[in-house]
Amino acid sequence: MEENKSRISCPTFQKQEPVIKDITDKINKAKGVLEKARFAEELQREVDVLLFCPDYDKERLDCKSCHFIANLRKKTAGLIIKAKKLA
Repeated sequence: MEENKSRISCPTFQKQEPVIKDITDKINKAKGVLEKARFAEELQREVDVLLFCPDYDKERLDCKSCHFIANLRKKTAGLIIKAKKLA
């Protein structure tokens, strides 16, 4: 079965996406909250590359989509880091 994936047409996104996916997989496989938080901090740094992209154009749909996804990932990583502080 072939997946129908939408693509964001941006070299920065295309470069960062595999890195971000790899870190996300590590978070999902990590056993404890401390290990997950370590990867979440790394995820935030990689997501910031997208959020502070010098080529960002608020009028481009690809840029809007990229920022939307990046913000969700950053918030999710932030929740994991907060959970570490509660542990």
